[in-house]
Amino acid sequence: MKYLIKNGRVIDPANSADDSLDILISEGKIDKIDKKLDLKADKTIDAKGKIVAPGLVDMHVHLREPGREDKETIATGTAAAIKGGFTTVACMANTEPPIDSPKVAKLLKSIIKKDALAEVLIVGAITENRAGKKLTDFKTMKEEGIIAVSDDGSSVDDEKIMRDALKEARKASLPIIAHCEDSKLSGRGVINQGFIATKMGLRGIPRESEYERVKRDIELAAKTSSGIHIAHISCKESVEIIRKAKQKGIKVTAETAPHYFTLTEDCCITYDTNTKMNPPLRTAEDVAAIKEALRDGTIDAIATDHAPHTDSEKDVEFDFAPFGIIGLETALSLAIMELVDKKVLSWPELILKMSTNPSRILGIDRGTLKEGSAANIVIIDPDEKHIYKKDTIKSKSKNSPFIDWELKGRVQAVLVNGNEIYSD
Repeated sequence: MKYLIKNGRVIDPANSADDSLDILISEGKIDKIDKKLDLKADKTIDAKGKIVAPGLVDMHVHLREPGREDKETIATGTAAAIKGGFTTVACMANTEPPIDSPKVAKLLKSIIKKDALAEVLIVGAITENRAGKKLTDFKTMKEEGIIAVSDDGSSVDDEKIMRDALKEARKASLPIIAHCEDSKLSGRGVINQGFIATKMGLRGIPRESEYERVKRDIELAAKTSSGIHIAHISCKESVEIIRKAKQKGIKVTAETAPHYFTLTEDCCITYDTNTKMNPPLRTAEDVAAIKEALRDGTIDAIATDHAPHTDSEKDVEFDFAPFGIIGLETALSLAIMELVDKKVLSWPELILKMSTNPSRILGIDRGTLKEGSAANIVIIDPDEKHIYKKDTIKSKSKNSPFIDWELKGRVQAVLVNGNEIYSD
């Protein structure tokens, strides 16, 4: 089927494009991009007043399948992704069982082929059972289709194993995504260590548990001449360590999530367990540092760290609730409101952080609108306001602190491999 997208503001940072252009899509690919195309198509989409961009790429989601289909499935998770403008997502390895072997990767591939609305990339575990004791076989998992390795949800505590992982990832040409948390320091903490934690009577998580591990892992990457990607940055010290490492030429990239540039620990004062996440929400000073790091390029990507949990799991005392929130359906709006509207990032810079850079870090041919590329496209109304309501959430779980917020910016249409699969 041929589509013709007309009159939109086409933003493609990979090709330095930001102009009023038309796009012809044919046989799943971008056939032609130019001004005022007068060509025949099966369907014409008028994108006047809208932004047309490469489909968003989320390099950090938890889709829970296999094992915890009560929280999320490939089907429901990718439905949420599409509604949020994400045409490609990378699912983390902390499933049950974890994605630590070719066998599990193969199983997941079969589910993806059957149920996925968006493209789903598989991240394999760094260590067997994500236990931090023995490396998985990166090479055989890659042959079965994984695109990166991570023990996300856990850090690799053993320095020698992490060093060996970096070496093996380099040999296998796989990005390594590091969850940086020293569990000896974070312990049984549930909230950022500081005044709010004391006031609430909750155990604190010291910021050192993040930034000291960031420092260690970057130093190991430098010593092994390997690249490393740091997940879900939340505090100013981590930002500064990454900034200095980049200045030294160390091959490090980093991501943050929308909640770390939108919310502070003050939100936790109500004991709402939907404000409990790991790393925890930090201070206003940290939020400012995250925004500056996005502005100056220290932080390369925005990922959601979409972490679904059931109502029954979250509807307990703060101490006992699991960490994490869903984020696929709110990420774009929060980024528009907090970054674009507040002049932290321009629109091209936002698309760079949410599509082009994640694709580059993962080594995939996405995040571009060049002629001949896969027609993964999102059409966005940058100004439309809407209330984020619980009963409209596509994700199977509803654990979000943003329910009933008025959000700005809405996805109007999504094409995946040249097929329009969502239209608002």
